[in-house]
Amino acid sequence: MLEDKDIQKLEDVFLTKKQFVEVGKEIFVTKEEFLDFREEMKNEFSKLYTAIDAYAKRADAYFQEMVMLAHKVDRHEKWIKQIAEKLGIKLEY
Repeated sequence: MLEDKDIQKLEDVFLTKKQFVEVGKEIFVTKEEFLDFREEMKNEFSKLYTAIDAYAKRADAYFQEMVMLAHKVDRHEKWIKQIAEKLGIKLEY
């Protein structure tokens, strides 16, 4: 049979009904609070997508510019080799 000290030990370990109700009030949110949170998250994700899109656009422009620059350098190198050939200059690398 349970004695008073056993019951006291159980009360120390488990929440009482009053404690459970008070903790529940802190844990649970209302539908309004949830919808507000959801709307806030939508706005934050929208800002994030906008920032990522802007970065991707700049990165794409940068990579296109690098490709164009590489072609320009190749063209200049070809011209220099042609000029060196006509002048009889041996280029060393």
